Amino acid sequence: MPTLSRQQLVILCLLTLVWGLNWPVMKTGVQHFPPLSFRALSMLIGLPLLALGLLVLKVPFRLERRYWGPLVVLGFFNMVMWHTLIIVAIPLLPSGRAAILGYTMPIFSAALGALFFSDRLPPRAWLGVAAAAGGVFLLLWNEMDKLGGKPTGVALMLLAAASWALGTQLLRRTHIPAPTLTLAFWMTVMTTGCLCLLATLLERPRWHAPDPIAWGTILFNAVLVIGFAQVAWFFLVRTLPPLASTLSVMLIPVLGVFSGAWWLGEILHWQDWTAVALMVLAIASVLWPSRARR
Repeated sequence: MPTLSRQQLVILCLLTLVWGLNWPVMKTGVQHFPPLSFRALSMLIGLPLLALGLLVLKVPFRLERRYWGPLVVLGFFNMVMWHTLIIVAIPLLPSGRAAILGYTMPIFSAALGALFFSDRLPPRAWLGVAAAAGGVFLLLWNEMDKLGGKPTGVALMLLAAASWALGTQLLRRTHIPAPTLTLAFWMTVMTTGCLCLLATLLERPRWHAPDPIAWGTILFNAVLVIGFAQVAWFFLVRTLPPLASTLSVMLIPVLGVFSGAWWLGEILHWQDWTAVALMVLAIASVLWPSRARR
């Protein structure tokens, strides 16, 4: 495990806090505003903040035309699929359970790396994949006893996690010679356009003026999630080894579960507690550094 600088450690801690708390925030927001429109409006507000950041830091906006194709692929898997699927799944699931499923990403990333990118996966990592599968099974089992399409929410969250994992693998291997902020800005532009189109096509009859609670959750997402956390994640992925860049996800699902129980009064069943333990075990088995060889 590489030694992190103070700046990197602070970014990791803030990223974990923002993303962990955002699950009950999103759950609250989509109860007061249509989901796709909620995400699209958050990005519309967050996008100028990203642009302002590039101007203040004197980061170039320009990207050579030959890299537009690879950028579209990165944006599709890293942001479009993730943001669209999770915001549709959030109304179907308790926020804590959605957080657990969404942050199975390191497990998918480890499996994809071993199967398609020639990454060596040690035996303990395969045990971690098995533990994650057990946690997902418990969550799905708990949902099968209920109505309301919640198994659909589980499937959407798992697909979002798999897409994010593939996008992360591609982002680590990209050869686009552009600053991380530049890539983050144009991927956000692309995602904002897709979400605005989907919201217009699917939710226009449900549009209304956001109430104060909706505005609060939208601004939280615009400023902290889109303006800070998304860029911080891309920065860590491109500048640190995989082990360090994914360290923060170990605590995010746990924070999401307990913040949802505290904030929204979500009742935790034995399946949730067991799934949390299995997910943490699984993620730790993949991310925790092995003892250095002599």
